[in-house]
Amino acid sequence: MDLKMKRMVLKVEKKNIDYIRNTLESYDGMALVRTIDPSEALIEVYIAPKCEVFVKELIESLRKEGLNLVEHEG
Repeated sequence: MDLKMKRMVLKVEKKNIDYIRNTLESYDGMALVRTIDPSEALIEVYIAPKCEVFVKELIESLRKEGLNLVEHEG
């Protein structure tokens, strides 16, 4: 069983970095958000084991709200 945290890099709009961080981190222990490059609005999301499906559903929900979240290689 793989119990390592998964890492996802997202390119977002600068104005939404704090909102995305607060939303994802509000689910205690599920994800940790770190800004990689504020000028490029790149964030990385570390996802707790067994939470990947829920985090991806939450990100998709944020997209439906109109937030521009693009997975980024990095």
